[in-house]
Amino acid sequence: QVQLVESGGGLVQPGGSLRLSCEVFGSIFTIGVMSWYRQGPEKERELVATISRDGSTKYVDSVKGRFIISRDSAKGTVYLQMNSLKPEDTAAYYCYALAPGGTYWGQGTQVTVSS
Repeated sequence: QVQLVESGGGLVQPGGSLRLSCEVFGSIFTIGVMSWYRQGPEKERELVATISRDGSTKYVDSVKGRFIISRDSAKGTVYLQMNSLKPEDTAAYYCYALAPGGTYWGQGTQVTVSS
């Protein structure tokens, strides 16, 4: 069984930075792909960034060059460093993990970008 717990959200001004963390509890060594999704007001949930076990990463075009996903497999934690934040980045951000036992989601952490 796997549980994901996000932290690090908050209110930030445009141009600012935040770092989200997602801590994995349970069978951390079975985790394969990990991702961050987000869902803004009246929008569908979208994939923001993905990192594989080998460290390869992918990003949605709107965050390329601004966001960095990373993971510490020993600690069972994945991070999302968000720089040059824009109002359109405002959303609830969710951590996702794929493991042999299934797919897992965190409870979400709110990011609000506003002056």
